This record gives sequence, C-alpha cells and structure tokens, in this order.
Amino acid sequence: MVPTETPTPANAAPGPLAGLKVLELGQLIAGPFAAKTLADFGADIIKIETPGAGDPLRKWRLLKDGTSVWWQVQSRNKRSVALSLKSPEAQDIVRRLAAESDVLIENFRPGAMEGWGLGPDELLKLNPRLIMLRISGYGQTGPYRDKPGFGVVAEAMSGLRHLTAEPGRVPVRVGVSIGDTLAALHGVIGILLALQHRRVSGQGQVIDVALYEAVFNCMESLLPEYSAFGAVRGPAGSALPGIAPSNAYRCKDEGYALIAGNGDSIFKRLMTTIGRNDLGTDPALADNAGRVARVAEIDAAIGRWTAELSVDEVLAALDRASVPAGRIYTVADIAADPHYLARGMLDSVQMDDGSTLAVPGITPKLSLTPGSHRRNAPTLGQDTDAVLRELGLTPEQIQGLKDKGIVS
Repeated sequence: MVPTETPTPANAAPGPLAGLKVLELGQLIAGPFAAKTLADFGADIIKIETPGAGDPLRKWRLLKDGTSVWWQVQSRNKRSVALSLKSPEAQDIVRRLAAESDVLIENFRPGAMEGWGLGPDELLKLNPRLIMLRISGYGQTGPYRDKPGFGVVAEAMSGLRHLTAEPGRVPVRVGVSIGDTLAALHGVIGILLALQHRRVSGQGQVIDVALYEAVFNCMESLLPEYSAFGAVRGPAGSALPGIAPSNAYRCKDEGYALIAGNGDSIFKRLMTTIGRNDLGTDPALADNAGRVARVAEIDAAIGRWTAELSVDEVLAALDRASVPAGRIYTVADIAADPHYLARGMLDSVQMDDGSTLAVPGITPKLSLTPGSHRRNAPTLGQDTDAVLRELGLTPEQIQGLKDKGIVS
C-alpha cells in the first residue's frame, strides 16, 4: 500500500497557465506527456481521440476495469473529444478548434497533418497566433524525416543506448520511455519560449522536436570528447566515467549502496569513514584527475568496506560524514519513503468506483502558482458534446455527426 494523504480532491486552482487553450492531437507518450505537463499547471487541454478505440495508451500495461492505470497519470486534467480525423467534417472541426486555440500539439509521422489539410501552412493562416508543437522521431526535415521513429530507436541513435550496459554486455533499455519524455519536456520548453515571443510579437510559430535530438541534447560531453580526442565513450555499468569515486558498491546483505564521493573534500571524508586516511591525504588524489587515474584502487577500497556492512549501516555512516549516498529504490521503496510523502509526490485520486489510486504528484513546485489536480483522466469522448457546443454546433448538428460515426 502507498501511504498517501487523503485523495486529492478535484479542485479549481487556476494555475499559471489558466486560460491557455491547447488542442492535443497526439497519442501514446511524447505529445500527450507535453500536454499533461501544461494541463497540470492550468491549461485547458482538448484531447482528440479516435472514436471506438481512443488513445492506445488506454490499453497499455496493467489495466483496472479495462483501462490502464497509466491513463490516470498521462491524461489527468484533460478533456476528451472522440473525433475521426479521416473525415473531412472532422477535419473542419479541428480547424475551428485550432482557430480558437493557443497551442496545438501533435506527434504523428511527418506529413500526416498535411495529408488531412491540417498542416502549419493551413492552420497558421486561420490563426496566426497559433503555436504548433510537432514531435516526431527524426524531425520535420532531413533524410530520415519519413522513417517511423519510436523512443527506443531515438535512444539508440542519440548514443544513450550504447552507454547503458555493463562493459562487454548487450546495451539495455533505460527502463522507461525516456526518449519520449525528454522530447515532451523539450516541447514544453519550446511552447513556453514561443508564448513569450508571441507576447512581444503577436505571432505564433512551429516548434519542431525530434525524439533523437531531445536525447542527444542530454548527452553531455559525448561529442566534444570525440572531436577533441577521438574518444568514443563506452558503457561503464554503474560507474560515472571520468568522475571518481562514484559507483554502486555491494554490501553484506547483497544490496547495493550508491556512493558519490567525487568532490574533493567529500572524498577526504569518505576515506576517513572507511578507515583509509592514507588515500584521503594522498596529494595525488586531491583532485578528480588524480582519482580517475587510480579509480580501480579507490573502488576496491570502498568495496572492501561496504562488503562488511549492510546497506543501512553503510548509509548511516555516510550520512554522519555528509557523503552523498543512497540505496537503489524499487517502487515499493518509493511508496514507503517519508520524503516522497512529505514533498507531495505520493498523491492519490478517487476513482469513479470509489477506490483510490496512487499517482505521482506534480512537479515542478511553484510557490505562488502550483500545479493541481482538477479532474481525473476522461473516459473516451466524455467531453465531445460540451466542446462541440462551445464551437457553436447545435444538438441536431452534433447528433448528425454521431449518426455518421464522425464523433462519439
């Protein structure tokens, strides 16, 4: 069980993005995660889904009452409109929505929106203030633009997958959809930048985010090291290449302690704690360059010390010495952690059947205009009628669209 506080009630806290109208045409992860981030801080998200099926994420991973519990995280604070984008009448509805929106988010393969008559040339004519976020595997230009691109492929192309392994073993996946999420966050940054530009100029624009570029942007010194030295960084397992000591060390109870003793003064305190003042006071190890040259010796010394203690004993000793260290958490550890709880990161929502579901809290934390949970994730097409009425459609027109299977 997750020790959350009382389920967060849907509340009307406006948030810093209150009044921002966002049209979400994406599905699965990247586009919807960008929209979810905006929604957490007050934006009105109108999510377009395919009638009958909806966003495939509704059926991903573990299901509760037929719907993924992930859905309650990815689609909270959104409104759902079930609309078949292949229909000319539906495309016209999207144009009308785009004409009234501040932001449009899509993550289809390049060319799909243009094929529906919904490309930026058409939409920016209707609404010159529109900001259009386009997330794709390889971007809207370049020789790879038309290739299908998923996050795992982007992670590989960016150089990340090559590094996530033990030396000599097969590269492994990070464990979550990091490529999609990084692309989404870059997209949110782009939207906020474009909103600032629009505030000054009155003009909207197109934001082109490629999954592989978003990951590549986080690859630190990978490229300049190759440019300057011809160095091809390889996998290093749990170590932090070129920064020492920083590694995962096996303990007496078969667990691991992550220890980051790579600051100059921190290293001295760490060596004192493990009974190796000879290393802590060695002038050759006074800075990172010297420690990197003898990292195997240092790691072996730390490993011998941790092997005699449990993870708890190691962490307690390092806490007393103010050396950064921690255990490798499972989700069960997260759910039981008092710091997660105190920071509001173990939230819960009340489901339609009266049960509660633990969900991650909202981040970042703003002091004056924090994000909020205003409503649960919508059922498919839950808000179709309301949104179409807002566009000015009559009940008879809405029913006619339903009869044709264009909306539901």
